[in-house]
Amino acid sequence: MGIPQHGQSPADILQTLAAYKQNDMAWQDGRVLGYIYSAGREAEELIKQAFTLYLSENALDPTTFPSTLQLEKEIVRMTADLLRGDGQVVGNVSTGGTESIMLAVKTARDWARAERGIAQPEMILSQTAHAAFHKAAHYLGVKPVVVPFHPETYQADVTAVRAAINENTVLLVASAPNYSHGIVDPVPEIAALAAEHNLLCHVDACIGGFQLAFMRQLGYDTPEFDFTVPGVTSISIDVHKYGYSAKGASVILHRSKALRRYQIFSCLSTTAYAIINPTVLSTKSGGPLAGAWAMLHYFGQAGYRRIVREVTEAAQKMMAGINQIPDLRVLGRPDMCIFAIESDTLNVFQLADVMRGKGWYLQPQFSADPLRPNIHITVNQATVPHVDAFLQDLAAGVAETKQLEPLDMAVVKSQIDGLLASLPPEETAASLYALAGITGAELPQETAFINAVLNVLPKPLAEELLREYFNDLYV
Repeated sequence: MGIPQHGQSPADILQTLAAYKQNDMAWQDGRVLGYIYSAGREAEELIKQAFTLYLSENALDPTTFPSTLQLEKEIVRMTADLLRGDGQVVGNVSTGGTESIMLAVKTARDWARAERGIAQPEMILSQTAHAAFHKAAHYLGVKPVVVPFHPETYQADVTAVRAAINENTVLLVASAPNYSHGIVDPVPEIAALAAEHNLLCHVDACIGGFQLAFMRQLGYDTPEFDFTVPGVTSISIDVHKYGYSAKGASVILHRSKALRRYQIFSCLSTTAYAIINPTVLSTKSGGPLAGAWAMLHYFGQAGYRRIVREVTEAAQKMMAGINQIPDLRVLGRPDMCIFAIESDTLNVFQLADVMRGKGWYLQPQFSADPLRPNIHITVNQATVPHVDAFLQDLAAGVAETKQLEPLDMAVVKSQIDGLLASLPPEETAASLYALAGITGAELPQETAFINAVLNVLPKPLAEELLREYFNDLYV
């Protein structure tokens, strides 16, 4: 495939793009319970207009486009205020939670190099922490020291965190909440440990920052996680999740400029212009900044409180309804509107496929001792009117799943173990592809058996298999 020899009309181009979307999930109807955070049609139209207004502006150089600097500063001040930061709290807008987390880890690494002479930095995180920390560790040369979570609360085990601290530790991580179960770590205890040992403490509030902050304002019993907690030195919070902005807007906040300085990159060592990057990117579209700024002003605090109340009530109703289905249960005591469900009697990977056939997208999650495989659910404003329909379909989906030929994890593991024992390493990936029915040429329609295979494989091998698959999937 090459660039067309002759240009096409705008109408033809848009028609082709619309056709490409035919197989995408219809997220607008509130049935995609992950990835998407929809604020309604009027808000979406405003986002599009604001985004388009700043589509071509490049926030790389604020002296050229000072309005992008103004937007970023105001977004930072508003989110810092939401998280009860004082006037010393500073930050920047990044493209997403992963970038914000990477910047927090970079800050800790460079701070430790400069202030403590640590050449082999380590950060301590619970097994429930987001994969973005592992990505940051991989990119930045920081060793991730993973500690267990409490098997009943699903919170980070503070005793294990304390035991893992050593002379190379630079950063302690807490989640508010963890993505998988929607449960907030004991942030005050972890932050106190950080302060005791002169370490930095990052709170990952990417998914929970907006929701939890407004829940607190509404009087819900909400765990402490923000800048009022002594020892917290940085927080990440995504505007494009429960701030309902367009994709590409997260905020990384630091307790002070003295810390934020370690985040910033500058370069005068080439023949080109000066590069100063507060975040990872150089070229930085003004569109996400404008979209985020627009949403913060469109909803205002009263609007966000209204949405948060509706979403919280919907999530509580959904969790109560799920717990009434004999074969399912919600894991732990979620602190907000994201949670996970598991089953003793059926394969949840099969249930996810059955629900997809009914038009619902649910996120499968893999086992992690002592957890079984489970399903993640994210409730947002678009989901609110559909709770009853979801519960009805879920109950029917459970009944249908129980009629399927059972997908026994022990049997799958036996197949995998036999395959691995009989093959040379260079043939492993191809044979596992064949066993799971994976082809790099197209996306699978059903994923239950693929997920079962990934679930029983040793984690390093499963990760390698996924890398190989995506290497084949993309041209």
